[in-house]
Amino acid sequence: CTMSSQRQTYALVCALLVVCLVSTRYYSTFLPSPSTLEASETVEGRRRLMSLGAAAALGSSQSGSAKAADADFDVALDINLGGESPSQASIKIRVHPEWAPIGAAQFKKLVEKGWYDDAAVFRVVPGFVAQFGLPAIPQAKLDNIRDDPVKVSNKRGTIVFATAGPNTRTSQLFINYKDNSFLDRQGFSPFGEVVDDGMQVVDKFFAGYGESPNQGQITNSGNSYLDAKFPKLTKIVKAKIE
Repeated sequence: CTMSSQRQTYALVCALLVVCLVSTRYYSTFLPSPSTLEASETVEGRRRLMSLGAAAALGSSQSGSAKAADADFDVALDINLGGESPSQASIKIRVHPEWAPIGAAQFKKLVEKGWYDDAAVFRVVPGFVAQFGLPAIPQAKLDNIRDDPVKVSNKRGTIVFATAGPNTRTSQLFINYKDNSFLDRQGFSPFGEVVDDGMQVVDKFFAGYGESPNQGQITNSGNSYLDAKFPKLTKIVKAKIE
């Protein structure tokens, strides 16, 4: 009986040892060691830091690009005032892309293309506007650009794209001689302004022909038509980004 009890006790101890060994093996397989956890956390931490750093760098780059794209810039216009005694002058236009980003981008593109070089200020209405933007040499028709919302009023000295209706802007521009706020409600969105003492020069643009020059003939023949019919017009000798 005693031997039987000892055997049972031995068997029970052996069984308990087997259970303990199996349990320990199972636990070790599915739970990484502390050193493995630490290493894993370190790697994961590095990955997160690298991801955060890359995201921050990308965000900074995109922010910098957006700021660069939205930054104000100046365009200098060298002017031949025309009239009875032609003289040279210049004005500076400060472009504010935040006012009208589509218009600002179009103006910049056309200036870089040389579109306004030697172009005449063909419509001058004192107390209202001075208009220009049809090229000296006839060019292929430009695609229309979409309208910008009006964020800034048509005050004296602001420069604006002329239109023939909604979403029809191309190259023609006008400078406001006075506060023409009624144009705001019609969708004319300023994108820049004449700065410094430039409006003193704009006030001297030759106005003797009024609105007589025909825009259709300017489009078709450029300065060959204007020089023959309206030789005293003010002209933009050169437009350049500063």
